[in-house]
Amino acid sequence: MDSSGLMGRKSVDDIVESGEGEQQLSKSLGALSITAMGIGAIIGAGIFVLTGTAAAQYAGPGIMLSFVLGGIACAFVGLCYSEMAALIPVAGSSYTYTYATLGEFFAWLIGWDLILEYAMGAATVAVGWSGYVTSILKNVGIVIPAQFANAPGTPIDGGGTALLNLPAVLIVALITILLMRGTKESARFNNVMVAVKLTVVVAFIILGWGHVDTANWSPLIPDNDGTFGHFGYSGVLRGAGVVFFAFIGFDAVSTAAQEARRPQKDMPIGILGSLAVCTILYVLVAAVLTGLVPYKDLNVPDPIAKGVDAIGIGWFALLIKLGALTGLTTVILVLLYGQSRIFFTMAQDGLLPKMFSHVHPTYQTPYRSQALIGAAVAVVAALVPIHILGEMVSIGTLAAFILVCGSVLYLRRAERHMERPFRAPAVPIVPILGILSCLLLMIGLPLDTWLRLVIWMAIGLVVYFFYGRKHSVLRRKEGTLA
Repeated sequence: MDSSGLMGRKSVDDIVESGEGEQQLSKSLGALSITAMGIGAIIGAGIFVLTGTAAAQYAGPGIMLSFVLGGIACAFVGLCYSEMAALIPVAGSSYTYTYATLGEFFAWLIGWDLILEYAMGAATVAVGWSGYVTSILKNVGIVIPAQFANAPGTPIDGGGTALLNLPAVLIVALITILLMRGTKESARFNNVMVAVKLTVVVAFIILGWGHVDTANWSPLIPDNDGTFGHFGYSGVLRGAGVVFFAFIGFDAVSTAAQEARRPQKDMPIGILGSLAVCTILYVLVAAVLTGLVPYKDLNVPDPIAKGVDAIGIGWFALLIKLGALTGLTTVILVLLYGQSRIFFTMAQDGLLPKMFSHVHPTYQTPYRSQALIGAAVAVVAALVPIHILGEMVSIGTLAAFILVCGSVLYLRRAERHMERPFRAPAVPIVPILGILSCLLLMIGLPLDTWLRLVIWMAIGLVVYFFYGRKHSVLRRKEGTLA
């Protein structure tokens, strides 16, 4: 193992051993809870918010095909994640897998990237949650002043601008406290919320199917307007890249490996099971929604509610809003959970301050990193508009997926005799298809998304060379620091 330069790697045995050290997380999650965690993260903003806007702006009824494309890419990547999560059952997700293959420098880049993706993802969904809860409270006669329910500078009816998004702050704070108090308790809460939103989503599909106007599906792929990504086949591709935010749940699932009771069995079931369930539901919801409402009318923050209005069942509108609220709540929970586990693992490796790897003696959670992340996400959710937050999420997730597929290829060659509790089929074909699928979706994303990623990565390089590299546990262990 060469750790004298930036490409120093941690062996798989060292990584697993570090996960069994003094600072241990509670092993309290079974296959059902892990699958529910994946569904909790995957079904949320994708169904309740992004489906409509992506259909109206990019793909039209072809948004169904966008979800199929996203699901296919995730199937290839999910098989690779399952192999890596069973092989390396620790909390760091793609950060850890990259450390074992491409080395510390690339591991830092992907870990830094995931900080942005998970934190911005949680903030995005918190702002969406704020919109739904404000609407529900208004229905029962409780009005939250617009000044305290939007990002600063947002124009409000009657003149003036908003000050901060208080409901978004409150939901992040409450979930952070829940996560700090224990993984088992958080998982139970998540399981209940997932059951509620699955019931609502299935009810929407069943009730809506009988009211679908198939004329709304024609043409399935509207003609391109002359601009790449605006309808046509490029619009379907752009739509897939945009809604890919909705598929990051199974990546968050892999951060739970260190807390799984039987990671070699539970992790593949949780990752692939949640992905399969959610992809099918996404395609069905997209089909029903675009069949109920002409796609041009879906550019609204609550497209599912608009679809319910088209069905004409009054009581179901409130149920949908409650389902959306629970759906978004579970997404925030899983993203905050996953972010803290990545922080925890990076701190154990010395790339972030050691204080963030401290585990609470009673609750057995990384409460310090959880508190810091919760505070940062709450501030961002309070101050930044949702359209800016939403644009910052998908591209880094796709980059992480590419590195996980590359990790499977590397370890199959470098550690070919290692026992693998779960083996991705048809290697190297499946990992290569996963890489190509993710690259295709990245190409479809707007230029400003790439620019934001480059700026964030530049900041990460400064942090690594001025702190992480000097405090790296691996480099100190090998005696390579001056």
